[in-house]
Amino acid sequence: MEHNKKGTTTLGLVCQDGVVVAAEHRATMGTMIAHKAAKKIFKIDDHLVLTTAGLVGDAQMLARYLKVESELYKLQREASMPVKGAATLMGNILNQRKFAPFYVQLIVGGVDASGPHVFSIDAAGGAIEDTYTTTGSGSPYVFGVLEDHYKEDMATGDGVDLAIRALSAAIKRDAASGNGMDVAVIKPGEYREIPQDEIEKRKKALEIN
Repeated sequence: MEHNKKGTTTLGLVCQDGVVVAAEHRATMGTMIAHKAAKKIFKIDDHLVLTTAGLVGDAQMLARYLKVESELYKLQREASMPVKGAATLMGNILNQRKFAPFYVQLIVGGVDASGPHVFSIDAAGGAIEDTYTTTGSGSPYVFGVLEDHYKEDMATGDGVDLAIRALSAAIKRDAASGNGMDVAVIKPGEYREIPQDEIEKRKKALEIN
Protein backbone atom coordinates (compact mmCIF):
# COMPACT_ATOMS: atom_id res chain seq x y z
CA MET A 1 0.00 0.00 0.00
CA GLU A 2 2.82 2.41 0.82
CA HIS A 3 4.10 2.18 -2.76
CA ASN A 4 0.63 2.90 -4.13
CA LYS A 5 0.25 6.28 -2.45
CA LYS A 6 -0.19 9.08 -4.94
CA GLY A 7 -0.07 12.83 -4.46
CA THR A 8 -2.26 15.16 -6.49
CA THR A 9 -4.23 18.37 -6.35
CA THR A 10 -7.38 18.95 -8.39
CA LEU A 11 -10.32 21.31 -7.95
CA GLY A 12 -13.69 22.20 -9.41
CA LEU A 13 -15.89 25.23 -8.81
CA VAL A 14 -19.28 26.44 -9.98
CA CYS A 15 -19.50 29.91 -11.49
CA GLN A 16 -22.41 32.04 -12.61
CA ASP A 17 -21.90 31.14 -16.27
CA GLY A 18 -20.23 27.72 -16.09
CA VAL A 19 -17.73 25.48 -14.34
CA VAL A 20 -13.96 25.74 -13.87
CA VAL A 21 -11.75 22.72 -13.16
CA ALA A 22 -8.00 22.60 -12.64
CA ALA A 23 -5.22 20.14 -11.79
CA GLU A 24 -1.45 20.22 -11.46
CA HIS A 25 0.87 17.95 -13.45
CA ARG A 26 2.94 15.95 -10.95
CA ALA A 27 2.53 12.21 -10.33
CA THR A 28 4.47 10.63 -7.48
CA MET A 29 5.40 7.16 -6.22
CA GLY A 30 6.25 7.64 -2.57
CA THR A 31 8.96 10.30 -2.49
CA MET A 32 9.86 9.92 -6.17
CA ILE A 33 8.43 12.19 -8.87
CA ALA A 34 7.31 9.56 -11.39
CA HIS A 35 5.87 11.90 -14.03
CA LYS A 36 5.99 15.66 -14.60
CA ALA A 37 3.19 15.95 -17.16
CA ALA A 38 0.43 13.71 -15.82
CA LYS A 39 -3.04 14.22 -17.29
CA LYS A 40 -5.66 14.62 -14.57
CA ILE A 41 -8.45 16.45 -16.43
CA PHE A 42 -10.48 14.36 -18.87
CA LYS A 43 -13.00 15.81 -21.31
CA ILE A 44 -15.97 13.44 -21.28
CA ASP A 45 -18.21 15.51 -23.59
CA ASP A 46 -18.52 19.15 -24.61
CA HIS A 47 -20.54 19.77 -21.44
CA LEU A 48 -18.93 17.27 -19.07
CA VAL A 49 -15.51 16.86 -17.42
CA LEU A 50 -13.82 14.50 -14.96
CA THR A 51 -10.81 15.24 -12.75
CA THR A 52 -8.87 12.42 -11.13
CA ALA A 53 -6.67 11.88 -8.09
CA GLY A 54 -5.27 8.51 -7.06
CA LEU A 55 -3.95 5.49 -8.90
CA VAL A 56 -3.31 6.36 -12.54
CA GLY A 57 -4.57 3.05 -13.97
CA ASP A 58 -7.83 3.23 -12.04
CA ALA A 59 -8.35 6.88 -12.99
CA GLN A 60 -7.72 6.35 -16.71
CA MET A 61 -10.00 3.32 -16.86
CA LEU A 62 -12.83 5.18 -15.13
CA ALA A 63 -12.44 8.15 -17.48
CA ARG A 64 -12.68 5.87 -20.52
CA TYR A 65 -15.72 4.12 -19.04
CA LEU A 66 -17.55 7.37 -18.34
CA LYS A 67 -16.82 8.68 -21.83
CA VAL A 68 -18.25 5.53 -23.42
CA GLU A 69 -21.34 5.64 -21.19
CA SER A 70 -21.86 9.30 -22.06
CA GLU A 71 -21.72 8.51 -25.78
CA LEU A 72 -24.14 5.59 -25.38
CA TYR A 73 -26.55 7.79 -23.44
CA LYS A 74 -26.46 10.36 -26.24
CA LEU A 75 -27.08 7.73 -28.93
CA GLN A 76 -29.96 6.08 -27.08
CA ARG A 77 -31.76 9.22 -25.86
CA GLU A 78 -30.63 11.84 -28.37
CA ALA A 79 -29.67 14.05 -25.44
CA SER A 80 -26.55 14.66 -23.38
CA MET A 81 -26.06 12.86 -20.08
CA PRO A 82 -26.98 15.14 -17.13
CA VAL A 83 -24.11 16.00 -14.81
CA LYS A 84 -25.89 14.43 -11.84
CA GLY A 85 -26.42 11.25 -13.88
CA ALA A 86 -22.70 11.05 -14.65
CA ALA A 87 -21.83 11.57 -10.98
CA THR A 88 -24.35 8.93 -9.87
CA LEU A 89 -22.98 6.45 -12.42
CA MET A 90 -19.41 6.98 -11.20
CA GLY A 91 -20.52 6.64 -7.59
CA ASN A 92 -22.31 3.37 -8.33
CA ILE A 93 -19.26 1.94 -10.11
CA LEU A 94 -16.96 2.80 -7.20
CA ASN A 95 -19.43 1.48 -4.63
CA GLN A 96 -19.63 -1.94 -6.28
CA ARG A 97 -15.89 -2.64 -5.95
CA LYS A 98 -15.86 -3.74 -2.30
CA PHE A 99 -12.93 -6.18 -2.19
CA ALA A 100 -10.61 -4.46 -4.66
CA PRO A 101 -11.68 -0.82 -4.52
CA PHE A 102 -10.65 1.90 -6.94
CA TYR A 103 -8.06 4.08 -5.22
CA VAL A 104 -9.34 7.38 -6.57
CA GLN A 105 -10.99 10.67 -5.68
CA LEU A 106 -12.98 12.13 -8.54
CA ILE A 107 -14.65 15.40 -9.44
CA VAL A 108 -17.44 15.36 -12.03
CA GLY A 109 -18.38 18.79 -13.34
CA GLY A 110 -20.28 20.32 -16.19
CA VAL A 111 -23.22 22.30 -17.46
CA ASP A 112 -26.60 20.85 -18.44
CA ALA A 113 -30.19 22.06 -18.80
CA SER A 114 -30.42 22.71 -15.05
CA GLY A 115 -27.23 24.79 -14.92
CA PRO A 116 -23.61 24.33 -13.81
CA HIS A 117 -22.76 21.55 -11.34
CA VAL A 118 -19.76 20.10 -9.50
CA PHE A 119 -19.80 16.74 -7.68
CA SER A 120 -17.14 15.27 -5.41
CA ILE A 121 -16.98 11.46 -5.54
CA ASP A 122 -15.05 9.50 -2.91
CA ALA A 123 -13.54 6.02 -3.20
CA ALA A 124 -16.58 4.42 -1.51
CA GLY A 125 -18.96 5.88 -4.11
CA GLY A 126 -20.34 8.83 -2.20
CA ALA A 127 -21.35 11.60 -4.62
CA ILE A 128 -21.90 15.03 -3.09
CA GLU A 129 -22.80 18.18 -5.02
CA ASP A 130 -21.16 21.40 -3.90
CA THR A 131 -20.32 24.86 -5.19
CA TYR A 132 -16.62 24.03 -5.01
CA THR A 133 -14.50 21.04 -4.06
CA THR A 134 -10.93 19.78 -4.22
CA THR A 135 -9.16 16.42 -4.05
CA GLY A 136 -5.71 15.03 -3.38
CA SER A 137 -2.82 15.68 -1.03
CA GLY A 138 -2.81 19.43 -1.74
CA SER A 139 -6.53 19.87 -1.07
CA PRO A 140 -6.19 21.42 2.43
CA TYR A 141 -4.29 24.37 0.93
CA VAL A 142 -6.81 24.72 -1.90
CA PHE A 143 -9.73 24.70 0.54
CA GLY A 144 -8.05 27.49 2.51
CA VAL A 145 -7.89 29.72 -0.56
CA LEU A 146 -11.39 28.85 -1.81
CA GLU A 147 -12.99 29.43 1.60
CA ASP A 148 -11.49 32.92 1.64
CA HIS A 149 -12.03 34.03 -1.97
CA TYR A 150 -14.90 32.06 -3.58
CA LYS A 151 -18.09 33.95 -4.47
CA GLU A 152 -21.19 32.21 -5.79
CA ASP A 153 -21.92 34.90 -8.39
CA MET A 154 -18.39 34.99 -9.83
CA ALA A 155 -17.89 34.67 -13.59
CA THR A 156 -15.75 31.92 -15.08
CA GLY A 157 -12.98 34.43 -15.85
CA ASP A 158 -12.67 35.19 -12.14
CA GLY A 159 -13.04 31.47 -11.46
CA VAL A 160 -10.00 30.71 -13.61
CA ASP A 161 -7.95 33.26 -11.64
CA LEU A 162 -9.14 31.74 -8.36
CA ALA A 163 -8.30 28.22 -9.54
CA ILE A 164 -4.79 29.34 -10.50
CA ARG A 165 -4.33 31.07 -7.13
CA ALA A 166 -5.56 28.02 -5.19
CA LEU A 167 -3.46 25.49 -7.13
CA SER A 168 -0.40 27.70 -6.82
CA ALA A 169 -0.80 27.70 -3.03
CA ALA A 170 -0.95 23.90 -3.03
CA ILE A 171 2.10 23.60 -5.28
CA LYS A 172 4.11 25.82 -2.93
CA ARG A 173 3.30 23.74 0.17
CA ASP A 174 2.55 20.20 -1.02
CA ALA A 175 5.62 18.30 -2.21
CA ALA A 176 3.47 15.85 -4.20
CA SER A 177 1.97 18.63 -6.35
CA GLY A 178 3.77 20.67 -8.99
CA ASN A 179 5.26 20.94 -12.48
CA GLY A 180 2.61 23.34 -13.79
CA MET A 181 -1.14 23.09 -14.13
CA ASP A 182 -4.06 22.56 -16.51
CA VAL A 183 -7.27 24.61 -16.32
CA ALA A 184 -10.50 24.03 -18.25
CA VAL A 185 -13.74 25.99 -18.51
CA ILE A 186 -17.13 24.50 -19.37
CA LYS A 187 -19.93 26.83 -20.46
CA PRO A 188 -23.21 26.06 -22.26
CA GLY A 189 -22.11 24.66 -25.63
CA GLU A 190 -18.41 25.26 -24.97
CA TYR A 191 -15.47 23.30 -23.55
CA ARG A 192 -12.22 25.25 -23.43
CA GLU A 193 -8.79 24.34 -22.12
CA ILE A 194 -6.86 27.43 -21.07
CA PRO A 195 -3.57 27.70 -23.04
CA GLN A 196 -0.39 27.54 -20.98
CA ASP A 197 0.72 31.00 -22.07
CA GLU A 198 -2.57 32.44 -20.84
CA ILE A 199 -2.12 30.70 -17.48
CA GLU A 200 1.34 32.27 -17.18
CA LYS A 201 -0.04 35.73 -18.07
CA ARG A 202 -2.76 35.36 -15.44
CA LYS A 203 -0.19 34.26 -12.82
CA LYS A 204 1.88 37.33 -13.59
CA ALA A 205 -1.17 39.61 -13.31
CA LEU A 206 -2.01 37.96 -9.97
CA GLU A 207 1.61 38.42 -8.85
CA ILE A 208 2.07 34.68 -8.34
CA ASN A 209 5.64 33.44 -8.60
